[in-house]
Amino acid sequence: MSATTATETEEAAVRDVINATLAQEMERDDSVYIQGIDVAGRGGTSNILKGLDDRFGRDRVRNTPISEEAMVGSGLGAAATGMRPVVEVMYCGFLAEAGDELLNQVAKMRYMFGGKLDLPLVIRTKNVMGANAAAQHSQSLHHWMAAIPGLKVVCISTPADTKGLLTAAVRSDDPVLLFEHGGVYNKSGPVPTGDHVCEIGEAAVEREGGDVTVVATQQQLWNAFEAADTLAEEGVSVEVVSPRTISPLDTETIVESARKTGRCVVVDESPLSYGTQSHIAAEISEQAFFSLDFPVQRVGVKNVPTPFSPSLEDEVVPDTDDILETVRTLV
Repeated sequence: MSATTATETEEAAVRDVINATLAQEMERDDSVYIQGIDVAGRGGTSNILKGLDDRFGRDRVRNTPISEEAMVGSGLGAAATGMRPVVEVMYCGFLAEAGDELLNQVAKMRYMFGGKLDLPLVIRTKNVMGANAAAQHSQSLHHWMAAIPGLKVVCISTPADTKGLLTAAVRSDDPVLLFEHGGVYNKSGPVPTGDHVCEIGEAAVEREGGDVTVVATQQQLWNAFEAADTLAEEGVSVEVVSPRTISPLDTETIVESARKTGRCVVVDESPLSYGTQSHIAAEISEQAFFSLDFPVQRVGVKNVPTPFSPSLEDEVVPDTDDILETVRTLV
């Protein structure tokens, strides 16, 4: 799918962009429908979908039983037979309840049918870190899903990317897991007003710089912006890159930035062991080794379940200060 971008913009928060983009796609295509726990009436998790049931009716905004296995499995069947379901799984940790459907069915059906079967299924879920939601809810699991061949994995961060990537996901004939983040729902920024589609598998240089590259996802992208502002006052020019899509990963854009600056920090809310930042750091090290002045640095979650205690959670989840400290060690 080719990317398209409108020229005029308006200010909007991520939560409102999700609602408006789904409404746009439901207006555009009658085969698009939404299902999940309390998506009708309550508006689903964090009330993101509020009002869509009044607008499109409960045949197209459908409440399901509290069974991720059933909602993902029925969405898979609907996608395989011509519909375009958007399934909401309230928290990313609950994806485990649909483990067989995701690993053995959603990820493999197009391959097993030799590409003759379209599977236009979108699964929206939410990473949550820093909200004191305790171990079973405070997780970021996009790296886990990205390890399964056959799934496209998208992580939204800015309002503009939210519209472009969600639109692309709904229109894709491949299954897409779209990870939102509780910490960015209320972040505002400019959003194209017309048809806006981002290429799945294309990173974005969100801020130009010359001294060090910071590659960051979701809430950490916003922390990287804040860190870049602080470092600019210290005379350090930071280039900020958002991968946007974890699988497929746009290594070319990321590596090109690292070659340009010679220094790179990768920040993600997955654990440092087997995390997204570890994979990206390996790609940069392999492809840009002779252009780097220092080894690629990683910032991530400590290898423990997320504590409920706010003070302990603050120790586990990276923040702006962690980015600042790591960049300063390089410059």
